[in-house]
Amino acid sequence: MTALVPTQADDPALLREALQRALEGGPALGLGMVAGAPETVAEGIAAVIATSGSSGVPKRVALSGEALRASAEATAARIGSGRWLLALPASYVAGLQVVVRSILAGTQPGIIEGRFSPTSFAETTLAMLRPQGATGAVPDLYTALVPAQIATLLDAADDDTAVRGALMAYRAILVGGQSLPEPLRERAADLGVRVVRTYGSTETSGGCVYDGMPLDIVGVRTVDGELRIAGPMLAQEYLGNESLTERTFERDEHGIRWYRTGDLGLIEDGLVRVRGRADNVIVSGGINISLDRVERIVRRVAGLQEAVVIGVEDERWGEASVIVASRGQALRRTERDQLAQAREAVAQEVGRHARPTQLFLVDELASLPSGKPDRETIRRTVAELY
Repeated sequence: MTALVPTQADDPALLREALQRALEGGPALGLGMVAGAPETVAEGIAAVIATSGSSGVPKRVALSGEALRASAEATAARIGSGRWLLALPASYVAGLQVVVRSILAGTQPGIIEGRFSPTSFAETTLAMLRPQGATGAVPDLYTALVPAQIATLLDAADDDTAVRGALMAYRAILVGGQSLPEPLRERAADLGVRVVRTYGSTETSGGCVYDGMPLDIVGVRTVDGELRIAGPMLAQEYLGNESLTERTFERDEHGIRWYRTGDLGLIEDGLVRVRGRADNVIVSGGINISLDRVERIVRRVAGLQEAVVIGVEDERWGEASVIVASRGQALRRTERDQLAQAREAVAQEVGRHARPTQLFLVDELASLPSGKPDRETIRRTVAELY
């Protein structure tokens, strides 16, 4: 057995040292842990991460050192290796993997002092571009962001040449945590920013499908429309929840272990296409509606790129969907016009039955430390208004 040490990720330098020991068989790191965690874990476990709980109760995901290394090495094989900017909390798997990749590359991650902002991003990036070591070589730069961060940086880059230059300095910017709206991807491409869309979860040691292509160590298939993933980067277990582990990780007739993602999707010409959560569905007027699909369509509407679509109880239809967006998005039209455009877009792609019923504007969308929308908090807020 290996000791499990509750670990704060506030100091990236100390975290890097502790994580390196964990990868070498030292005490496992307990990140974002909730009360009741055991003092020891199975041999080989390097980190236990409490998931964000964006739509339910947090789970403790146990990741082995082998899984974390396999993921980081596969990323380096796909996009290259160099110096990484840590712009996400290291208590979440996307941030933790930035530290793992830095360890394997023999580099120190760049650290943003204070809050993330376009200015702090540009300043930290500039510092990372200074020549390194005796050779004076400038390292290749990489980072991982969530869509809200890339949107903020792209907005600032329109008027700030320092931010624009910083964005263009990265050999690759991994963007995950939630789906990347197509307008954002197009804006980044027009600016020459090299964005890589990633798909994965804590259970897969982070992103394992890049721009629709699984990493070399990753297997993906569909069973009854659900995406399932195999490979050495899979989590070992949900700590303290054997029944959930058995339901989520299954072995096939060949003994291969597969992770049931709970995501609907398909594989076309070798590309993985994610359609949304299997459980993020409402029944409105007797018809099943994927809220993820509706949200992707809504986010194409100008001013609603970061909107969230949630389900609410409805006296007439049983359930209905509503749009929640931030007033901070520079809306140049009335709410009525914007809702009308969103409803029309959904009607054309899905059908009239799937149209959102209302648009709620809030001062700020609640978010989790990982950068994902805090859907439970947003849902509770809207329930009081609807």
